[in-house]
Amino acid sequence: MDTKGIPWNQGSWTTKPVSVSVEDGCLKAVAENGSDYWEKTLYEFEHRNGHALLVPWEDSHAVEVTFRLDSFTELYDQAGLMLWYGQEQWIKAGVEINDGVPHLAVVVTDGYSDWSLAPVSDWAGQEVTIRASRMKDAVILRARSGSEGWRTIRVARFPYPEGKQAGPFFCAPTRSGLEVVFTRWVQTAPDAELHMDPPIEE
Repeated sequence: MDTKGIPWNQGSWTTKPVSVSVEDGCLKAVAENGSDYWEKTLYEFEHRNGHALLVPWEDSHAVEVTFRLDSFTELYDQAGLMLWYGQEQWIKAGVEINDGVPHLAVVVTDGYSDWSLAPVSDWAGQEVTIRASRMKDAVILRARSGSEGWRTIRVARFPYPEGKQAGPFFCAPTRSGLEVVFTRWVQTAPDAELHMDPPIEE
């Protein structure tokens, strides 16, 4: 299938950001202080006030979101791609600041959240794309920066052929004033197989 852009005004916010604007084709949004998604594990709290802009997602296509990292400076500043089935069944995949370093971060939640991290210090300040493609009962998550090709970051169970949604997300758990610029949101051809990188389309 051809790559198709998703209009920024097509989605619905799970929680509205402090402010939202569209400039030069990009979505600019400011996060609420304390916004996050997390279910119970380790910390015992339930955070459900992060900002995700969602549209229905079908298995016939993959979804990609691209955003800039130049505003990420504080602990847990984060943005990326949200896959949503319900309040306790979701996956967020993106970049998150941890101990002063950008990390590829994925949280997989089914009643309880888990968290995986991989440092990408050389991606600081770059533009990053996160991609999801569902295959059988799982989702394949990939990421790339402006200077690198695709890398597979997680294969996770996500067994929902219908009723799921996807789109850009961002959160600011520890501070106010985080503005994230999303430059691209598209649906495109799904992955052909796990060990074959999809094409890079701008």
